[in-house]
Amino acid sequence: MAIKKVLVVDDSPTERFFLADLLTKAGFVVTTADSGEEAVAKTHEQRPDLILMDVVMPGANGFQITRQISRDPDVGHIPVIMCTSKSQETDKIWGMRQGARDYVTKPINADELLSKIAALGA
Repeated sequence: MAIKKVLVVDDSPTERFFLADLLTKAGFVVTTADSGEEAVAKTHEQRPDLILMDVVMPGANGFQITRQISRDPDVGHIPVIMCTSKSQETDKIWGMRQGARDYVTKPINADELLSKIAALGA
């Protein structure tokens, strides 16, 4: 499945801008959400090919939202890559258990992120 549409979920305007700019320059169509609740709504409305999910956000955190999306029969096929400052191995394991397909820590390495996206779309 080719990945064209990406939903970036992060409560930080700076991170949203950085990721949206990086992905747009790489040829992706990007939409953003600043909360987990908005991410769930946009996932159902827009059917992105990929979701980049922050963990630490007000309200529901990225682990909870990833679990909710990955267990939803309607949108559970959409891969999620966690993009977070939570860099402990236990955080990565927990993220993958919630349904994430991959895990990238901040500060985001652009080449690493793009190669992980390419691997998912291969």
